[in-house]
This record gives sequence, structure tokens and C-alpha cells, in this order.
Amino acid sequence: MSSKTPETYPWQFASVGGTVRVVIKSGEDIRHLGELDRKMWTVLSCPAEGLEFDTQTLKLIDTNSDGKIRVDDVIATAQWLTRIVKNPDDLLKESDSMTFDQFNADDPDGARLLASARQILKNLKLEKESIALEDTADNVKIFAETKFNGDGIITPASADDEATAKLIETIAGIDSATDRSGVPGITADHVEAFYTACADYSEWKKAGTKEVFPFGDKTADALAAVDAIKDKVADYFMRCSLISFDPATASAVDVCVDKIAAIEGNLTKAEEEIAQQPLAKPSADGILNLKAVNPAWQGAIDKMVELTDLKKDKISEVDWALLVKKFLPYIDWMGAKKGDKVEDLGLEAVEAILKEDNKAVLLDLLAKDKAEEANALSIEEVDKLLRLNKNFYRFLNNYVVLADFYDPERKAMFQAGRLYIDQRSTDLCVKVAGPSPEISSLSGMYILYCACTSEKLGKSFNIAAVLTDGDVDGLREGKYAVFYDRDGNDYTAKVTAIVDNPNSVRQAFWSPDKKLARMINDRIDKKAAEKNEKSMSGLTQAADTATEGKNPAAPFDIAKYAGIFAAIGMAVGLLGAALAGVVAALKGIAFWKLLVILAVIMLLISGPSMFIAWRKLRRRNLGPILNANGWAINAVALVRTKFGKTLTSLAKYPKLSAVDPKEHKKVVCRRVLGWVCGILIVCFVVPWLANVLNPIGLPSPLKYFKETQEEVVPEQQPAPEGAEAPAEVQLPGAEAVSE
Repeated sequence: MSSKTPETYPWQFASVGGTVRVVIKSGEDIRHLGELDRKMWTVLSCPAEGLEFDTQTLKLIDTNSDGKIRVDDVIATAQWLTRIVKNPDDLLKESDSMTFDQFNADDPDGARLLASARQILKNLKLEKESIALEDTADNVKIFAETKFNGDGIITPASADDEATAKLIETIAGIDSATDRSGVPGITADHVEAFYTACADYSEWKKAGTKEVFPFGDKTADALAAVDAIKDKVADYFMRCSLISFDPATASAVDVCVDKIAAIEGNLTKAEEEIAQQPLAKPSADGILNLKAVNPAWQGAIDKMVELTDLKKDKISEVDWALLVKKFLPYIDWMGAKKGDKVEDLGLEAVEAILKEDNKAVLLDLLAKDKAEEANALSIEEVDKLLRLNKNFYRFLNNYVVLADFYDPERKAMFQAGRLYIDQRSTDLCVKVAGPSPEISSLSGMYILYCACTSEKLGKSFNIAAVLTDGDVDGLREGKYAVFYDRDGNDYTAKVTAIVDNPNSVRQAFWSPDKKLARMINDRIDKKAAEKNEKSMSGLTQAADTATEGKNPAAPFDIAKYAGIFAAIGMAVGLLGAALAGVVAALKGIAFWKLLVILAVIMLLISGPSMFIAWRKLRRRNLGPILNANGWAINAVALVRTKFGKTLTSLAKYPKLSAVDPKEHKKVVCRRVLGWVCGILIVCFVVPWLANVLNPIGLPSPLKYFKETQEEVVPEQQPAPEGAEAPAEVQLPGAEAVSE
């Protein structure tokens, strides 16, 4: 499909969210949306449900009801709406009501909807010159007192006389549909099905002659009594046949005495177990004595005898077969039953309905109701008009421009609510089908995927919560938080996945230090754990040795410990000498040079991380997150640092005038410790790096240290003239060394 060039209509443009977008500022802009180049639309498609927007309005815009709102749907809606409304600029007011003057009566559809609006107010018994969304919201109320409302359903209120109303009520009692007025009614299909059922039932009933009922009115009950025992009777005659075939099977097919003997307690409470035994004692003659049957079956046998008027106390298998055969005509007749849905009315009532034959009257009423279909649909279209009049401009600001997202006073329709976690809250929460870190990582934003559940509401869903400010050290998978939807309902939120990206350059500056600290802590913890395990193992071994009386402890070795202390003393001495050398080296270096060295070191460490963070922060894009939720985003939606601070709010505590003395001491101690660490870094690390790197031509501290050490041993000066040379001192036990 071709689209016209932007020059066809004088569009206005502005920079929104890091890109140039068209601005919708008038009703004429809405009227000409079809002329806007599709490459300039921010969104090409979005879901028609699951958004923080009026669901009915979204369904109205989704003209083909495919669950997706595309550009063609928006254009079609804009063209229809601006044709019905006299002044399209009124759409920017987002009002939920319209005066009759705002309808474009010069347009055929506008005139039709204006008449429908007046009809709605008449049905509601309201006298005013405007119609509001609340007036059209309740169809039941609008059509409550109308005989015909165009939905193809008639109710008792649609009838002209009491007899017809009673007939409609009778049919609706069998099968019905709900009328627009909210009352059960009937359709043309219901009328046809009802009269067909009446005719079929009457015909079927007439086929029930005397031959069909061998036992008169008791036939149905007699058949039920026979069916209740027929399997047990057949089982009895089979046992008799086995005995006749081989008398040796008599004990096997007879009553099992052992099972009866195994029943404990009152036998009347074991009727089910007794009923499992044969109907009667089988014999080779195959005669069933109806007065000597299993006690658990005696009642059923007596009922069958009574209902079938059986005059015999004893019957053979042939007698039983003849009795069952009498029911065959009745069984065939029941199998051909028709019109059973009207059976409860009774044959007399069915015959009366067929005799009156008011079917044509009902169909005529349905035709009159159908004739009002166009007017009724127009009444429903008034509701569509009012909803679009109120919500369409806001929808455009969420679809064509994304203006609501960048407006601090409003929220976009994809913002589901607010998440509270780790002393902050974020308003950029988007409902998603599930975690998709692979796609969302392209956004360059720090994202928490959370599973939200509410036992009170019985609802659960997933969100992608974007954090755009603050540190993230305390965040991890499995952490719990609280989510509030736009209606204020709270949900338990659990972090299921994290997409890690920087939130600020300051955070990136300290990131290498924090990573190094975590690595050192992990190493220390690992070493401590290893040492602890080794110590515990040694203690356990020593305890076992002491308990067994083997390998007594070695005697105390003073020479060994003397060597250890000597080594410690030497190390302390070397450390002191090194410290003295460093201090001496610093005497010759200007303070500003030390600061320059320190700054260079910090930039070398944190510079790359800060540069990467700066680039990512400039490119943070909402598009990939919305794409993961079914949106087709056609332009970037940048979230720069300044705007990001409006989406994520951090906790701010006031300064306290009174401080706990104990806590104050802890703060002072931490500050002192920090200063000490800083001084040590300046005294040791900086000079060492200066000696290695020597970036600005500084003298080498190690060289200076060596020179100062050489100056400690004074050179021997010649004695002045006339002075005696110092006497040579000889240590005891040493021999004099001559020249």
C-alpha cells in the first residue's frame, strides 16, 4: 500500500525521546493521519488487550478483531471519527460527553447517530441537549421498556396479547436467549424447534397402542424391575446348565460356605457381600423357586412378580425368556421417541399448542424486531462515538508519538504500575509474557523480571521493571518486592531474572573497585574456609591420637620458635626500612604531582568502565522491551539519564540533629580507617607506581632510597694536621691486621 509524502499535509515535528517525531496538535492532524508516511509512525502494531487503557475502546479501534491494532485500524478509526464530529478539535478535550451541536448532521452517519442519541435519552426518560458515556454504558437500561430492539429476540413484553406472551414465556422456559433488555427471550430458531418438537411428540405418542404396553400403565416400572434382576437370573440359569452338563461342578457353582463363614458380626450389615452369592441354590432341573432366593435379592424378585402379575412361584429359563419378550414392542417404541424436550408440558398441552398454531404470530413479531436492527446498532454506535471522543486522542499520544510516556504528568498505556524494591520505586513496569533477557538486553537498561501474584484477587502475571537510577548491589534473583497496579492493588513480586546494565557513570566509576573487593572477599573467604577445614582436620586427628594413646606430642622446640620470632623481627625491620625510604622519597616530590599520579591511576582503572557506561546510557532504548511484549516499535524511544531519574525514585532521608553516641563512634572509626587506608595508598602504592611508570619524569623513589642509605655510613675523613690519629680498636679475640 502506497503512502503519500510528508509534504502533502503541513505536519509539525518535535524532538521526543531522542528522535524527531510528528506532533498531533489539532483535529486536522487527526483527520489527515492517513497521509502520514508510515515510516514516521512510532508504533506499527500493539496488542488490543493487556494494556492500561479502556479495553472497550481498544476493541473498537481493532476493526478486524484480530487482537492487534495496526496502522490501518488507527487510520480507519480516525477517518470515521472526524467525519461524525463536527469540529475535530473537540477530540483534544478528551471529554466523555457530547452536545447535540457537536454531531455532524450534514453527514448521513452523523445524522443517524444524532437521532439515536435522542432515542437513547427518550428511552431513559431524560430531557437534555447532550449525551454522556454514562448514558450509553448500560444497554439493559436503555432497552428495558422497548418492545423491539433489533437483536432478533422477542420477550413476553413484545407480545400484543396475554396468550402470545404466555406462549413466548413457555418456549423461553425450554430454550432461550438473553435480549438486549436483559430478559430471557426467543429467536426464530427457537420457535421453529419448539413447534417441530411438539409435532414429533404428538405423533410419537399416538404410536403407543395397547400392544406396546403389555402391563398397562405399569409397563415402564415392570421393565425397570426386570432389568434390575435380569443379569442375576441369567447367572442362575447358567449355573444350572453347568450342573446339568457335569454334576461335578455343583460344589463350584453353589453358594461358597467359606465366604459366608468369613463374615464377622451382624450379617444384615453384610448385604453387599451376600448379594455376590448365587441368586438361588442351582440344580440340574433348572427351576428357579421365586420363594427361595438369596435374601439379598428377595425384595427385587417380589417387586418384579408384583408388577408383571406373575402367577407362578417357580419358573424355568423358557418362562423367563417369554416374560422378557413381552417388553420388546415397548422397548422399540421408546427407542423411537421424539420431541422429548416438550414432554414435561404433557400431551394435552402440546395438542392445544398445535391446535392454536400461533407460530406465524411469533415469526411476525420477530420480523418487526429485526426491522429495528439498524436503529439499535446506531444506539450502540453512539457508545462507540463517545468512547472514541474521550480516549482516541490519548491513544494517539501512546501510538503515533509516545508523548504520554515522556510527559511527567501522565503515564503511558504500557506502564502497568509501580514496583517497590531495595529502597526505591520504579514506574517503568511493563507486563510481559515471561522473561526474555536475550531481547531486552538490547535496550541497554537494567531490568528486573518479576513474577507478580495476588491471592486476594486470584491473579498472576509477569512484569519487566526497569531501574534507571541508583546502585544495584543488593539486587539478586529470588529477591521479593511489592508491585502496585494502576488501580492500587498490591501483588507479591519475586525477581526471576536480571538484565544487568549500568544506571549511571558514577556507578560505573566504582564498579571495578567493587568487583575487585568482591574478588578479594571471595578469595579470603575461600582461604579461610580451607584453613578452617585444615585446622579442624588437625584437631580431629590430634584428638583421635590422644584418645588411642599413640604418637605422644612432640616436645617443645625452643630453637624452632626462636627462628620464627627472628624471621618476624627481620620482616618488621625490612618494612620499617621500606617505609623510611618511601617517606624520604616523598620529601622530594611536590604534592600536586602526587595528586596527578593518583588521578591518572584512577582514570586508568575506571576510565574504560565509565566510557562504556556513558555510551550505554546515551543509547538506552525502550523499544526492545516493548517488542518483547508484542509491540512493533518503528522508532527509538531513548531513556536518557535525566529522564530516567523521573522514572525511578530513590529514598531520601533527612539529616538527623541527634545521633546515637555509639553509632557516632562507629561512623568516626570508619572515617578514620578510610583516611588511614588512603594515606597508606598514597605512601606506598603511588610511589611504587611512580617508580614503575614515571609518567612525568619524577625521580625514582627506590633510587632515592638507595642514595639515602648510602649516606647513612659516613666516609672516613683525614685527620687534621697536628692531630693524632685515632687509636685502633681491636675486638677481643681478634688478631690485628697489619698493612
